[in-house]
Amino acid sequence: MTSPDAVDVDQPLAVDLPAAPHDASGERVPIRDLAGLAPAARPARRWTPGRVVATPAALDHPHGQRIVERVQAQGIEVEHLRSNRLTGVRGQTDRETYARAKATMAIVVSPPSRRDLQPIAPSADWRVDLAEGCPAHCQYCYLAGSLSGPPVTRVYADLDDILAGLAAYAGRGTVTSRNARRADEGTTFEASCYTDPLALEHLTGSWRRAVQHFADWDAPVQLRWTTKYADVGTFVGLPHAGRTRVRFSVNCAPVSERFEGGTARVPDRLAALRRLALDGYPVGLTIAPIIALPDWRERYGELLDQVRAAVDGVPALDLTAELITHRFTPGSKEVLLGWYPRTRLEMDEESRTRKHGKFGAIKYVYPRDTMAELREWFTAELAARVPACRILYWT
Repeated sequence: MTSPDAVDVDQPLAVDLPAAPHDASGERVPIRDLAGLAPAARPARRWTPGRVVATPAALDHPHGQRIVERVQAQGIEVEHLRSNRLTGVRGQTDRETYARAKATMAIVVSPPSRRDLQPIAPSADWRVDLAEGCPAHCQYCYLAGSLSGPPVTRVYADLDDILAGLAAYAGRGTVTSRNARRADEGTTFEASCYTDPLALEHLTGSWRRAVQHFADWDAPVQLRWTTKYADVGTFVGLPHAGRTRVRFSVNCAPVSERFEGGTARVPDRLAALRRLALDGYPVGLTIAPIIALPDWRERYGELLDQVRAAVDGVPALDLTAELITHRFTPGSKEVLLGWYPRTRLEMDEESRTRKHGKFGAIKYVYPRDTMAELREWFTAELAARVPACRILYWT
């Protein structure tokens, strides 16, 4: 019989993807002009989990052992569990449970369902998970309510097996590998659907190994991941063969400063994008979630000018953009209000259009006229301000 607060760490848990511009003291930092941008001088922001645990199954894998050694080398104690279940996460209130879970990293084996890859339109052919969860605090978290349980960050020890299994999916996708408009990308694998790679890379080394795996893979394939962090030092100079596209999730100042907690400042993210682009990586922007603020044209115009400065003078620039408007579901709204009861994020069903997704799921999006206006503006302004940028999709 298990403890009432036991959580099976080899089952999907709620996650909350990354981000927010604060300095080391926790104070907000205003967005600055990026003209003459150089790589960020300040040390990269890194998460130190309050608790790290490893399951017995995870310790049977070489990469699980590597993660343990990596974590311990940073002076962080690793608790070896007696079973593949995690206790001590749930608190007296939802807020306490949330805080405990967000401070916990569990080294586990991926559930069998994670090894059966699923399409991830419109981003990529296939979703491949190397971890689930992240330490950031986005008040608009798009996964809130879609997964169950406390938002513990789980990193997968069976990385070698996960990467070895990807070959069976090459050439089989429909989003890029069989799409004439994006066929140059080859078969694409999205590795940040449920996590933020740069939030965890210093603790796991998983995405560096994935970049090397794709560089050695002699096939028309591409690894893709997106981040709200800027800790790219270990990727600069790494042989990548142009088969990894790193995208940086960015937003205008009122959104990034107010709603993206615990991540790198937007200028630092753009400086990191520049560093990788100069190192020959295909790079990208994930502008998300686009929020129709009263002065959205001015604010997003400032962001696009920052992007223009960040990529100025980069030779052979390969830059894409993915444009994602803000939406929410009844379930995600309930979870987010539990996590962030004082949020100022607009989630008013009366001002939105109700849509039905797959399997009848309800989501609230901007009305058609607002969506059309946003899309027309972003399409025109990206072409004018950052003409080298190719828009992959709008949603």
